[in-house]
Amino acid sequence: MDRRRTIDIPVADYGNFSFAECLVFLSRSEKECLHYVKDGIIQKMVVSNGYPLLVEIKDNPVGKGLKVTIADGPDASISESHIRSYISHWLHLDADLRPFYRFAEIDPVLAPLVKKYKGLRLIGIADLFEALTWSVTGQQITLGFAYTLRQRFIQAFGYHAVIEGKDHYVYPHHSVIAALDSESLTAMQFSRSKADYIIGLAKAMSDGLLTDKQLWEMDYQQAKAHLISFRGIGNWSANYVLMKYHRHHQALPLEDAGLHNALKQQMRLDAKPSLASVREYTQHWGEHAAYATFYLWRSLY
Repeated sequence: MDRRRTIDIPVADYGNFSFAECLVFLSRSEKECLHYVKDGIIQKMVVSNGYPLLVEIKDNPVGKGLKVTIADGPDASISESHIRSYISHWLHLDADLRPFYRFAEIDPVLAPLVKKYKGLRLIGIADLFEALTWSVTGQQITLGFAYTLRQRFIQAFGYHAVIEGKDHYVYPHHSVIAALDSESLTAMQFSRSKADYIIGLAKAMSDGLLTDKQLWEMDYQQAKAHLISFRGIGNWSANYVLMKYHRHHQALPLEDAGLHNALKQQMRLDAKPSLASVREYTQHWGEHAAYATFYLWRSLY
């Protein structure tokens, strides 16, 4: 295989894009095992034509985009269009941040954040099953423990390859998880309810009751209602999935503890705001809710 094969991916609104800021977000946990960040380069396994490929992603200022190098994998599996689409969706490379920045610049809470973190894109989750299960995993526990559970889950059930002495993983497929019993997850310290929810979602996807195609054909309210109809998915989880995977810009995980802590910090409050206060403050965000939430999350680390 020609290891020098590269793919150029354009970035919309490149003047408002900071690869460095995106790398800060992607480096936030030492327990991350689906990608690695080192020396300004992201390494990640991407499934293309049914085969895992190891790609390396770096900034390409001259071309006003990103350059992706295929580092390992069979030539026959390389679908350049799929790789462009996957990475663009993951890093939100097709976003135009100018409307959000105009909105944020006159908001006393958001204005300093968009200046400080200018160019940060809303880093998403490019796989529906991953988005769903991560939202369930993170419910009512610390972020650190959620990452521990996620790492165990991926390492136990995901595709694994050792390339140049480094472990690389692909997120578990829903068909694999649908065949498990709850004890397989509770042994990893998932609660019984979360184990049941995750396996239930896997079965729903495997049975065609919850599909990517369905959600893309729905508007925001329809998609949220559909997600909430499944056990384990409440308002917070549904909005998280629609924010991080389906890119509904009005998606607002109103109950999010991180959002509450960030508002307390930015507004210099003595205590975390009540849910009613958060709802009142955020009601004007509208179509900018997802990005406003993401920038407030960024302020916490």
